[in-house]
Amino acid sequence: MSALPPAIFLMGPTASGKTDLAIELSKVLPCELISVDSALVYRGMDIGTAKPSKDILARHPHYLIDILDPAQSYSAADFRTDALAAMAEITARGNIPLLVGGTMLYFKALLEGLADMPPADPQVRAELEAEAQRLGWLALHEQLAAVDPVSAARIHPNDPQRLIRALEVYRVSGMSMTSHRERQSAQSAVAGASGHGQLPYTVANLAIAPTDRRVLHDRIALRFEQMLEQGFVDEVRSLRARSDLHAGLPSIRAVGYRQVWDYLDGKLTSSEMQERGIIATRQLAKRQFTWLRSWADLQWLDSLACDNLPRTLKYLGSVSILS
Repeated sequence: MSALPPAIFLMGPTASGKTDLAIELSKVLPCELISVDSALVYRGMDIGTAKPSKDILARHPHYLIDILDPAQSYSAADFRTDALAAMAEITARGNIPLLVGGTMLYFKALLEGLADMPPADPQVRAELEAEAQRLGWLALHEQLAAVDPVSAARIHPNDPQRLIRALEVYRVSGMSMTSHRERQSAQSAVAGASGHGQLPYTVANLAIAPTDRRVLHDRIALRFEQMLEQGFVDEVRSLRARSDLHAGLPSIRAVGYRQVWDYLDGKLTSSEMQERGIIATRQLAKRQFTWLRSWADLQWLDSLACDNLPRTLKYLGSVSILS
């Protein structure tokens, strides 16, 4: 048995039931919850992120929810710093950190550490944004393919946030993002058993999703429709009324928000906005599945099963998470 303290990762695509299972686990185990979601960090973005209700958060507090204003940016490195601090607090109380969410890049950064990338450069980023407006995102993707084909293969042309970051890293440092990561891997290999940069916990990796992908697609469509009924458009309208928020910010690029923003800008009809919002959410789920398929030592759970809690407890016992 490892001497490292235990932690639980509960991952899965959007609308798969992660939060419900996490809450059930916290009722029977000494767990404290940490959100792993790049949109839930923002205050005032509640409906479109499917943020747990105030009542649920009062009874089952989550770290890293409502910690930033939507005008601010939040990176995987920021998350790793905040999550490690939260995990240390939880472990010091004798409890188990239970990290739940669907931002797979955050999970990976926490588990493996991050390459030493250059910090964001506002001027370079502004230049790239201007180029994108003038030439289109596909042209920027072609630029990335010329200098960093590995990253270009991984980053979709319709993912402007990661596309800009990859080009920014190259323009600021003269090295591709792939080269930075390869250097980090080489340094980790030299470090060997020291585990430098690795997560100092014994981690149980869980994922939950419906075994039938059509069920997930139906859930996504239903949830988006419910968001609209709950006032999602008015929520985005309130954000849009602020002079410091715009469509280029990471918060407003979040799935669903950018479609409603375009609707309020008159670029989409109501039906187009709803259709594109659902499609974008399904595409997000597909990317999340892609991450999960390559995840090592992963225990899958079926969202529709009625025995997920006992199955999870049995698995946690088998991997020595429970004493």
